[in-house]
Amino acid sequence: MEGWVRICDTGSLKQGELLEFDQAGKKLMLTRMGQDVYATDRICTHAYADLTGGFVNEGERTVTCPLHLSAFKLADGVPQNPPAETPLKIYKVKIQDNAIYIKID
Repeated sequence: MEGWVRICDTGSLKQGELLEFDQAGKKLMLTRMGQDVYATDRICTHAYADLTGGFVNEGERTVTCPLHLSAFKLADGVPQNPPAETPLKIYKVKIQDNAIYIKID
């Protein structure tokens, strides 16, 4: 599992929760929506704001920045509205043996 980093147990991540963590000098977050788990950068691409202080829209599977209210799709990081124009970096996720791993490039 070269390049894969264990982040937490699957039971540690609740539905719709924004779990912040730092890994390899990056500020990242995990989010669970149903059976899907998403890993993205957690700093807004528009202005420096920690997205874990924002809110999740589970129906649209987005996270909204608490500073200027740009929403980002969790699956691909693409901003859904201004002022953000640059997507969030996303990371591959896998679940194995009841643990969540992400691939750090």
